Amino acid sequence: MPGLRAIVFDFDGLIIETETPVFQAWSELFAEHGQELSIDFWKTIVGTTGFDAIGDLERRLGHPLEREQVMELRRARELELAHAQPLQPGVIDLVAEAEEAGVKLGVASSSSRRWVVGHLEQRRLIDRFECVRCRDDVGRSKPDPAVYLAVIECLGVAAAEAVAIEDSPHGVAAARAAGLRCVAVPGPLTRDLDLSAADLRVESIAELSIARLRSLVQG
Repeated sequence: MPGLRAIVFDFDGLIIETETPVFQAWSELFAEHGQELSIDFWKTIVGTTGFDAIGDLERRLGHPLEREQVMELRRARELELAHAQPLQPGVIDLVAEAEEAGVKLGVASSSSRRWVVGHLEQRRLIDRFECVRCRDDVGRSKPDPAVYLAVIECLGVAAAEAVAIEDSPHGVAAARAAGLRCVAVPGPLTRDLDLSAADLRVESIAELSIARLRSLVQG
């Protein structure tokens, strides 16, 4: 029977609630051009990539934008909003408990490595994760399992020995496709989405413990 050897965290919306700031920055950009960005649509793409928001805005307006300038301003606003967000409740406690128990820690994200590592460095968390893999490391985004497979390979553990913690349906699908057990911890943008594919759903990481995660891999 496998034992718990690793915990793999999603990043956006889970370690830091960056999902709302990202949506807000894009929504403000659309509003500046007299357009509305649907939050209901945005919820469907949380946890993955592929939607060309600038392209969508240009099609609505009927003319091209100065993409580089627009993106630079949007990124600055996104960072401003994200940096104001605290760590999600329970993250530090679970990380510390895992370290004490000798359980390895990783991050698997559909965001860019620059975004994820930058935030982890800013919060002085980067050294607490043995492995961080992002979409630009594997060339694919969730729900493809590639990023999870890359993390468990890096950590040197089997899928059956690891638990993923996710906040979106795309993330849950990726973790389960990679063979990991998965806990869903929904955020403001994913609370009403279908997370039933997860093995366990809780409302906060603060509800989790090493003992509770061990029970998932041994169940």
